[in-house]
Amino acid sequence: MNTGPSVRPVHLFPGQGDFSVSALVNAARAGDELRTAVREVFEQVDPVAEECGLPPLGPRLLGPEPPSGRDLALAAPGVSQLAQFGASVAVHRALCRAYGEPVAAVGVSFGEIAALTAAGVFSVGDGARAAHDLALVLTSCPGGLTVLACSERSAHVLLDRAGAGDTVVAVVNDEASVVVSGPVAALARVEKAAADRQVAAVRLRLPFSSHHPSLGAAAGSFTAALRAYPRSEARFPVHSAVAGRRYRPGDDLAACLADCLIRPAAVPAVLRQLSAYRPGVLYEAGTGGALASSARKVLDALPSPAPPVHAPLAEPGFPW
Repeated sequence: MNTGPSVRPVHLFPGQGDFSVSALVNAARAGDELRTAVREVFEQVDPVAEECGLPPLGPRLLGPEPPSGRDLALAAPGVSQLAQFGASVAVHRALCRAYGEPVAAVGVSFGEIAALTAAGVFSVGDGARAAHDLALVLTSCPGGLTVLACSERSAHVLLDRAGAGDTVVAVVNDEASVVVSGPVAALARVEKAAADRQVAAVRLRLPFSSHHPSLGAAAGSFTAALRAYPRSEARFPVHSAVAGRRYRPGDDLAACLADCLIRPAAVPAVLRQLSAYRPGVLYEAGTGGALASSARKVLDALPSPAPPVHAPLAEPGFPW
């Protein structure tokens, strides 16, 4: 793998639907670079956990008996979000040491908090506080999220045929994968309609809805919480899949991040914008590989040669 100065990496920060604790633990055990980054990042995340009345995560993740994904899911609100936020920032930090700082980053939904933290807009501590704030807000967002293996257009047809008018397309991952958001009963009808038409449907193990226009009150609460945190100038550009563009210095970031609760995310459009940076490689700064997979599909469809895309924690033997 080329590690020279001309590589021009881009880092991709995924949302909450693709988080694997075991992938993080196994990679940290296998490599000094990532283990060091995890320890450093959680040394800044854990004081925030403690101030929020939550147990520290770093010693557990790096200890002999780490928590499982189920353990985190059953823990108090905020534990899972702090774990994923810290994991993304740690992967980013380890990638920077191995391959240099990125020329740009893409944040998808919850991943925007980690992307902005990685760029230095928020401190790690304030990024962790924002992640916890969002976790508390999400407890008031009833419903769920389902991944459909179809295009956005086909998803709208399924929603209509299922009579799920209160369900919306929340995230477009690529031309063959979308996420829909809405009440649990409506999602069940959508999943039945999908099965009847041989479209794969998978309910995400997340006990809330998001990217739904009905969540205005929750978005307002999240905006108010975020206004407490100072921000600095970004060291590199951060593109938002919800805003559909690069964040600018004058943006109201509190309102922009809260938009992730009420507006859809369009991943392909923001990935296409990366060509302006002439990237040599894209890395998923998370524990899974779904966002990297979507990036490959989107970029391979462009007329220019696509750069390689890697998901380090989903690739055994990834060279740190």
